[in-house]
Amino acid sequence: MAGPDLTLRPAAFLDRDGVVNHDDGYVGTSDRIRWMPNAAKAIRRLNQAGYFVFFFTNQSGIARGYFTESELNALHDWMRAELLGQGAVIDDVRYCPHHPGGTVAGYLEDHHWRKPAPGMIHDLMARWPVRHDGSFVIGDRTSDIEAARAAGLPGFLFAGGDLDAFVAEIVKRACDNSRQNPSSR
Repeated sequence: MAGPDLTLRPAAFLDRDGVVNHDDGYVGTSDRIRWMPNAAKAIRRLNQAGYFVFFFTNQSGIARGYFTESELNALHDWMRAELLGQGAVIDDVRYCPHHPGGTVAGYLEDHHWRKPAPGMIHDLMARWPVRHDGSFVIGDRTSDIEAARAAGLPGFLFAGGDLDAFVAEIVKRACDNSRQNPSSR
C-alpha cells in the first residue's frame, strides 16, 4: 500500500465569496450559491497544472448568527461535491467564523485566521506539502491580497467575470516565469 504523496507542489488559495461564487452576502446554504462563470473549469485547470487548490474564506455569518458552523461545513461539502462532479478538486477548506462585532458567544474575537491576517494560509501550508514558490492567492478584496502579502505570496485581485480566463492568465505567467528561471522549481 502506497503512502501519501509528499511531493511539494504549488498551491492556489482561492477566496470563496466573490471568486468561486458570487458574493451575495452571508451565503450559508447551497440554494444561495451562484457560481462564478467557469469556476469549475478554472479549478480543473489548476488541478491539471499540478496545483493544490484551497478555499480560504472569512465567514463572519457564523459570529453574526446567520448560520452555524455545521451548516457552513455542509455547504462546503456540497460545493466540493458539485465541483468534483465537473472534474474540479478542492483539496481543502479553511474558514474563519470569528468577528469582533458578532453576536454569538465563542466567536467574538479578531482571530489570527481572519483576513487580512495570513493564519488560514499558514495553516494550510503547514498541513499540506505546499511549495511556497509558485503558490498564489486569488481574492476579490484588498484583505485577501493583504493576507497573501503577509504570507509572502503574490495576490491577484479578481473583479468578477470569467474565472477560468483569469486563472489561465495567472497559470500562463507562472509557466513563463518558471521557464525563464528554472532554478525556482
